[in-house]
Amino acid sequence: MTSDDVTSGDHVARPEKHRPRWAETITLLLRNPMAVVAGVVLLVLVFIGIFGEWLAPYGYNEQFVGDQLESPSGAHWFGTDQFGRDVFSRVLMGAEVSLRVGAVAVGISLVAGVLIGLFAGYFGRWVDDALMRFMDMLFAFPALLMAIAVLAILGRGETNAMIAIGIVYTPIFARVTRASVLSVREEVFIRASRASGAGDLRIIFRHVLPNAAPPIIVQTTISLAFAILSEAALSFVGLGTQPPNPSWGLMLAEGRGFIEQAWWIALFPGLAIFLVVLAFNVFGDALRDVLDPRQRSVLTGKGGGR
Repeated sequence: MTSDDVTSGDHVARPEKHRPRWAETITLLLRNPMAVVAGVVLLVLVFIGIFGEWLAPYGYNEQFVGDQLESPSGAHWFGTDQFGRDVFSRVLMGAEVSLRVGAVAVGISLVAGVLIGLFAGYFGRWVDDALMRFMDMLFAFPALLMAIAVLAILGRGETNAMIAIGIVYTPIFARVTRASVLSVREEVFIRASRASGAGDLRIIFRHVLPNAAPPIIVQTTISLAFAILSEAALSFVGLGTQPPNPSWGLMLAEGRGFIEQAWWIALFPGLAIFLVVLAFNVFGDALRDVLDPRQRSVLTGKGGGR
């Protein structure tokens, strides 16, 4: 055997280095053009939400007397509203409202729903029946109607809108988490942890939750889109963000009475809502594909067959 043969054989036998799962996930997302575009849109949204106050050419409540209902121009890119306020500045600052309301509302539903789903799926029996029947009762109400009912009790306002939206989406996270927990709670490593004497809470949060996380992550992305849409709907009917604060839904409501003579008041916040919701949904779909084990093996070329 020659030295070249030995070298070649060593090269074949050398084990392949495995990249971290998060690095592989990012690589797979970058291969999807739609996911990249959606991700860029969301990054721009976050940037605007953080720095919108400095990016806006005017204050969100600054009025230009004599320039009411001015059409889009060099001075006012998106025109002005019935009070002479710059629509472009209000759209930029409305991004911060939408992000804050959406993030807090989803955070509430994420924490509550995941805890309920974890305990229901892991313990089963009467715990599962009691928790999930209550979630089913909440889930039976139409989302917007449930949010309006909660606001009827708590009162209108941005903070109460966050709580209402969080309550509305809690059953969704509970059901997704429970289904994911049921698929992993009888795995060998879970049974081994029980046999070693590990407590239930340790098993739930150290072993069950990390392995049940992928569907929850995808649901979080999608729920952010619907939380922003829900905030816009509540503000549109006067129950969410209150004037004069900038909110895309509130701007739609204010522009409704001027749709024929000043179409730009409602058009641009409507486009902003459309783009953000579309970007979250597209990114969520791409994330679901790369986190699903079967689809992931196809994308990485490790699938066992066609």
